[in-house]
Amino acid sequence: MNEIFEKLGLYFQHSFVLNALIVGVLIALCSSLLGVTLVLKRFSFIGDGLSHVAFGALAIASVLHFSNKMMLVLPITVLCAILLLRTGQNTKIKGDAAIAMISVGALAFGYLIMNLFPTSSNISGDVCSTLFGSTSILTLSSFEVALCIILSIVVVILFLLFYHKIFAVTFDETFANATGTNANRYNLLIAVIIAVIIVLAMNLVGSLLISALVIFPALSAMRILKSFRSVTIFSAVFSVFCAFLGILISILAETPVGSTIVAIDVVAFAVCALIGSFGTAAK
Repeated sequence: MNEIFEKLGLYFQHSFVLNALIVGVLIALCSSLLGVTLVLKRFSFIGDGLSHVAFGALAIASVLHFSNKMMLVLPITVLCAILLLRTGQNTKIKGDAAIAMISVGALAFGYLIMNLFPTSSNISGDVCSTLFGSTSILTLSSFEVALCIILSIVVVILFLLFYHKIFAVTFDETFANATGTNANRYNLLIAVIIAVIIVLAMNLVGSLLISALVIFPALSAMRILKSFRSVTIFSAVFSVFCAFLGILISILAETPVGSTIVAIDVVAFAVCALIGSFGTAAK
């Protein structure tokens, strides 16, 4: 045990490890806040769709040699989130079909662009790093860390300010509209916030594993608790704990950060499901 603490103490002397922990915890917190809303609205896979869009935008930014790729990836992902919301409301194209259409198209174009205009000799490594996170969380620049902190604070503030409106839109859009709440406006706000979270989370778990940060904490909380507020709070604590533990384990075991965090999420969900089943049986 002493060896483990000594090893962690050695790693914590490096700023890139502290940056990874700060960014990882903030991303996990932001992802969990709206995860409950997305699960209840049956729009969970929006994370997959937007993450693939972000992958395509990242490929374009790499080909164009952007010094800061997030400056291109973020607006494109936000724009597609708005487009996805509008398309999902179209009676000819349902929400799940719109997500699949944008998701597959963006992923295919992104991979095609990376192959047609390679920016390095190791295309497979670049693609793997982008899709699964790899070590990108440990190579964050000071600008990326600062931007993540600022955007995370904005996301948390927006969620707290519009908590009651988001609650109303989540459970009954018709009633929300009847009481004077513009449901479309708040759906748009939710879509934009999720797009921001997706872009931030790409460095942590990669574009293919982002949905896990959104879905697992919410589903785990729902196995044990019932009220929207308690589920949201538990989901946030659960997500932060899993992210923190996953990063520590990945450092000690030298495993991929993103995959380790998601594996912790899966195990923790199984534990919560077991606790929930015992609670139901006891009643």
